Amino acid sequence: MSIRFGTDGWRAVIAETFTFANLRLVAQAVADYVNQEHGGSDQPPEVVVGFDTRFLSDRFAIETARVLAANGIITWLSRTDAPTPAISYNIVHKKAAAGVVITASHNPPRYNGFKLKGGYGGSALSSHCQLVEEYLEAQQREARGPNLMDYERALDEELIRRFNPTNAYYEHLETLVDIDKISSAELRIVADPMYGSGRTAIRAILSRTRCQVTEIRGEMNPGFGGIHPEPIRKYLDMLAAAIQNQHADVGIATDGDADRVGAMDGEGNFVDPHTIMALSLRYLAEKRGWTGDVVKTVSTTMMINRIAAAHGLTVRETPVGFNYIADYMMNGNVVIGGEESGGISIRGHIPEGDGILMGLLLLEIMADAGAPLAEIVRDLQAQFGPTCYKRTDFHLKSPVPKKEMVARLSADCPPAMAGQTVREVKTFDGIKFVLADDSWLLIRPSGTEPVLRVYAEAPTQDMVEALLSEGRQLTQTDV
Repeated sequence: MSIRFGTDGWRAVIAETFTFANLRLVAQAVADYVNQEHGGSDQPPEVVVGFDTRFLSDRFAIETARVLAANGIITWLSRTDAPTPAISYNIVHKKAAAGVVITASHNPPRYNGFKLKGGYGGSALSSHCQLVEEYLEAQQREARGPNLMDYERALDEELIRRFNPTNAYYEHLETLVDIDKISSAELRIVADPMYGSGRTAIRAILSRTRCQVTEIRGEMNPGFGGIHPEPIRKYLDMLAAAIQNQHADVGIATDGDADRVGAMDGEGNFVDPHTIMALSLRYLAEKRGWTGDVVKTVSTTMMINRIAAAHGLTVRETPVGFNYIADYMMNGNVVIGGEESGGISIRGHIPEGDGILMGLLLLEIMADAGAPLAEIVRDLQAQFGPTCYKRTDFHLKSPVPKKEMVARLSADCPPAMAGQTVREVKTFDGIKFVLADDSWLLIRPSGTEPVLRVYAEAPTQDMVEALLSEGRQLTQTDV
């Protein structure tokens, strides 16, 4: 069977592998897992199901709910497309056993996906995903099809219950962010959900404030205007133009299911997730006085380490993937956790990246400073930089075995790179060379496709390019 779960569920191309037939099989496997883990009590287990704006996502969600209902599971089905973090928060709010979000997040529009969430509101543990895969294989061995209940009957019997997931979610966000402070700044904001399920969110949350919010790309467009719904600079030309046209102070962009964030200042400069996380950490430590651990992935800026050191906070570095951050958030005292792709969360929230929350927190930071975002970023760079960053993906003719590459590069580790001594080598996710001046080069072969990801951070863009060039030479990539 070609269905395999990654760190955040199953993704595939619509009408090729992501079909109604395969979706029902996956939903049945999830139902078997939920009933095995949470069944047997007087009350049937409950699951929250949501979906994004992609082609047929609403229909796929209904089919998932029909399968769960047929297996005696009460299914809370979103009335409309909703941000993944909104669905995840409702899992906790409703004390459900698990959750499902039909989304392929930031992937191209031809993809859809099936995100499985745990009862704690974050991605399901890998051990739980493995159990779902085992139930899938059992269906195949036993030639057993999924159970399926008529939709109207499931509604009548209240096994499927339609609900609005944003009410409780918005109320919760207002406990994490100072909406009154944002209102007092009277900011001019452009919200760019990139045609994804974050549409209307920032505008709705700030509707009673003195801020002026303009939303672009908020209409239903399952093709995402021909782009990937990923909040990185090359897909944000429309946001830059809207900021200029509206004379706005800031633009907030979220990805296809709103668990990632990117931003632009009033001058049209892209504010990347490294900077958003660093600004947020500095603010939470200095203005709110928060203490505890800071969790970041191996590909995230060293500014985090410098800010943490200045405030006596401990930094935990993890492999790439928010599931690793979630482990710390569920089991420790974490101030903030995040990764370079834009998935970031803070204490008091679910262990899940949340682009809407972090966009709002960025607005609070601007309001508190009483200064333009460009000025705030320059101050951050002056205090904890300078840093420049770039990631390059090399598409290879064949996959690179990660363990072999790491072993070879560790054995042949150069004493210096770009004029700086190699201070430390980390090998828990690819290989990362940390230099004497805190610059670094990370090389990570993809485990699923013939792609080599090379990341670098340094004080100047020229040094970043030099490190990326050395990375390519080191790996001897055949592109």
